[in-house]
Amino acid sequence: MPEEPPPRAARALLPPRARLALLVLLLSAAACSLLLWSPQRLLSPGFTGLVPAPWAGPAFAVLFALSTLAFVPKPVLNAAAGALFGIHQGLALAVAGTTLGAALAFALGRGLGRDALRPLLRTKVLAALDRRLTHQGFRSVLLLRIIPGVPFAAANYGAAFSGVRPLVFLTATAVGVVPGTAAYVVAGASAASPTSPAFLLSAGLIVATGLFSTVSLWRARRRSTPRPAEPVPSRPGSRGARGQRSSA
Repeated sequence: MPEEPPPRAARALLPPRARLALLVLLLSAAACSLLLWSPQRLLSPGFTGLVPAPWAGPAFAVLFALSTLAFVPKPVLNAAAGALFGIHQGLALAVAGTTLGAALAFALGRGLGRDALRPLLRTKVLAALDRRLTHQGFRSVLLLRIIPGVPFAAANYGAAFSGVRPLVFLTATAVGVVPGTAAYVVAGASAASPTSPAFLLSAGLIVATGLFSTVSLWRARRRSTPRPAEPVPSRPGSRGARGQRSSA
């Protein structure tokens, strides 16, 4: 599949390395902005009083998306959605904010960083991942969203640097984040009743996914650790055996 050329305006204004430097600068500024404002305070129960009622939901989704660009943990945002808007509306807004945040990260990564980082995909492992995301985009992105433990930002920019189509990426994201998002939204909505079945079920699901992620990382690390070579036993009648008999 031929690679999509970058926009002419971007190619004319900045070379690839300069665009990559701009991407790093923007992401660093977004992360450092948390020193000046606190998303947790804005996402507290007082948030709905700061915004007119008809715009509270859309404003929350936009703030959710911008917070993901600033690397605010998504479980915190999902729980805030449930606490502020309940299970049904909170889940819809959390999925919308997640998808919007993924779209913004994908656009930044594809427009500013892809050209400079494409040479890195020549390595065997990264080239295999690139081919998988390019030719099996929906399935690959869906698995990245469903499997617990995969960092949200890493999946966004990894897909942006590959050849996956934007619509495929966004569709798989919107579908794949629903199970994990629902667990935290339900936990946030029922946090006032920690003994309720909804809270206990969501908490159990969160703990189970955390344990699954830990075991998966441990197994992956164990597989990647090289094992010491075992000595090969000498066969009867081999040169080594004959040498031992002759020396005896």
